[in-house]
Amino acid sequence: MEIDFKHKQTAHCENGVISNLLTYNGFKISEPMAFGLGSGIFFVYLPFLKVNYAPGFSFRPQPGLIFKRMSKRLGIKIKRQKFRNPEAAKKALDKKLSNHIPVGLQVGVFNLTYFPDDYRFHFNAHNLVVYGKNGDTYLISDPVMENITTLSSKELETVRFAKGVYAPKGQMYYPIEIPKEIDFEKAIKTAIRATCRDMLAPVPIVGVKGIRMVAKSIKKWPKKIGTKKTNHYLGQIVRMQEEIGTGGGGFRFIYGAFLQEASEILKNEELRKLSKEITDIGDLWRDFAIDASRLYKNRSIEFDGYNKVADKLLVIANKEEDFYKKLKKAI
Repeated sequence: MEIDFKHKQTAHCENGVISNLLTYNGFKISEPMAFGLGSGIFFVYLPFLKVNYAPGFSFRPQPGLIFKRMSKRLGIKIKRQKFRNPEAAKKALDKKLSNHIPVGLQVGVFNLTYFPDDYRFHFNAHNLVVYGKNGDTYLISDPVMENITTLSSKELETVRFAKGVYAPKGQMYYPIEIPKEIDFEKAIKTAIRATCRDMLAPVPIVGVKGIRMVAKSIKKWPKKIGTKKTNHYLGQIVRMQEEIGTGGGGFRFIYGAFLQEASEILKNEELRKLSKEITDIGDLWRDFAIDASRLYKNRSIEFDGYNKVADKLLVIANKEEDFYKKLKKAI
């Protein structure tokens, strides 16, 4: 069984699944619009939570929250199911496919056989679409891949029931109702206000304040925990920023594209100007990642390298604070 499903590569898995699933169901929406309406930009620093022997850093909201927020703001109803039993999960998936319903899945990355080895690590919040089955082989549309791919029944079961943080528990989801009339203006304004509220939150570890706290911590780490551990922590930041769910610079580029679309819908020229500003901030995030990676790979020739990358992060925090204040005012 194979559904006539159009695969389209995107920058981020959850946005891509949203866009591709809804497009199949007759509601065409771009990746940037899905991301922006889901208030996908976020930051939190969790020094008390260790992930891979380093503090927790997240550049995205909780897995599934982008889709949940976007759906609520547009009035789209999504059916979600989790399973304790792999056989029950398989039967439920096969039933949907037999009814020509492509299904989104949350899976673990580590055992995705079509991923390059360098990208296979323990991260359980990846998203993909299953759109068919031939014999014992499932047809996969993974939005971060250029082309469609496949997984055997056993391979799919393994990634659907990966263990650890954000264990997917066989989760599958798909739209069941899309309203005929949608108030995009209201949804966009609500989403932008929520993003500004998150990133300007008066909490030391969240949003702009969280970014600033990380920058100040980087300056202290070499003396406090040593360069070896500091390098490991920097590596964790860069991995969370650039590899897990796109993160830092990539999310800023997507958000800039969202603001461009939003400016046309709202007929708001200020949003177009701000889209350029957040894109420029995205470039600064990429520069920070390059400099930080040189440090933790011991390829930097900078004598005071840790202070310099920390200062770059402080500049980013200040620019983002200014950006979100102007964005909030613009709508």
